[in-house]
Amino acid sequence: MSRYVFTSESVTEGHPDKICDQVSDAVLDALLAQDPASRVACETVVNTGLCLITGEVTTQARVDFNSLVRGVIEKIGYSGARAGGFDAHSCAVLVALDQQSPDIAQGVDEADDHDGDPLDLIGAGDQGIMFGFACNETPELMPLPISLAHRLARRLAQLRHDGSLEYLLPDGKTQVSVVYENDLPVAIDTILISTQHTPEIDGISEAEALRERIANDLWTHLVEPATSDLSIQPSRETTRFLVNPTGKFVVGGPQGDAGLTGRKIIVDTYGGTARHGGGAFSGKDPTKVDRSAAYAARHVAKALVAAGLARKAEVQLSYAIGVARPVSILVESFGTGSISDADLTALVQEHFDLRPGAIIENFHLRDLPQQRGGRFYQDVAAYGHFGRSDLNLPWEDVSDIVATLKRVTAERLASSAS
Repeated sequence: MSRYVFTSESVTEGHPDKICDQVSDAVLDALLAQDPASRVACETVVNTGLCLITGEVTTQARVDFNSLVRGVIEKIGYSGARAGGFDAHSCAVLVALDQQSPDIAQGVDEADDHDGDPLDLIGAGDQGIMFGFACNETPELMPLPISLAHRLARRLAQLRHDGSLEYLLPDGKTQVSVVYENDLPVAIDTILISTQHTPEIDGISEAEALRERIANDLWTHLVEPATSDLSIQPSRETTRFLVNPTGKFVVGGPQGDAGLTGRKIIVDTYGGTARHGGGAFSGKDPTKVDRSAAYAARHVAKALVAAGLARKAEVQLSYAIGVARPVSILVESFGTGSISDADLTALVQEHFDLRPGAIIENFHLRDLPQQRGGRFYQDVAAYGHFGRSDLNLPWEDVSDIVATLKRVTAERLASSAS
């Protein structure tokens, strides 16, 4: 019997890198809401007292970037006396956005391999590889470690926003280690939470006393409520529970560490359970296949698992800049498929349109910011882009395709048996 421990982490919206992801996606939302044809590649940098947005855009939209950036930072929680060296109202906001390269635009506007189909006219915005993944460990078909890490991170932010634990500050990380036996999760080995906090809590300022107080509060108000519905329950007796292992966490956010867009790509995806192509998501418009094709790959993998064709599925896509159709498609079921990986791959090639133009149209990726009141991509910029039961994400909806996959597979199996 194989036994191992697998660990995934998440971060809160106040983590410096996640601030940057949210700012970059707020810029994307604002531009697409006014001009759905906008081309956007926005990068953000934060440090003590500074937020810089840079990159390339092509758009007809007119946006007050200064007010937009300050609004995002304030909503996260960096304002007022508890801002800790990074205040939405006093930090410097620098804007350095340039025009997109015409060489890239040419290939995106008219793909090399188009044959007159309007959806062929959009070529991939860059070359690259993307992975999608799904497994049956959770109801949302995500790996259990990253699912739990995100749960805890969201709950940690909620306790701060609603005032349940007034001493919490915006920066924080969670980490969950799950025990597997024969590739099935059987126990929660370790939960680690690092959370920024005020220098004093109810008169307590000594590091060890602070840590003990925070640990007791987080177990009661965070861990127990966030895991109450699990079949695998953590326990103070059997689960190692680590809180602020250095003793205290007072200096955090951009005052403690600089942040950059795109530095939490494993947090954004599958927590390390699946492979990653290397491309970040935030700040990129849907013609960038780093983003849109990764969403499509998740959609495909989730559909295969939801249809019962595999207990675990990883989908790799690859693209060439300016070319509409994927260069390659590969499905790996890790020996869990009800049909061969070659047959799964053929099924995907037959029933999923993975051209960038088709992905954008099928998921409404250009229109969603406008349809949802000017905010869509910013909502997935923290706590993961996949398996989000709290958001209505089009790439997570596989209800239409599952019945088709089941029917076609059944017909082929019956035909081969006869």
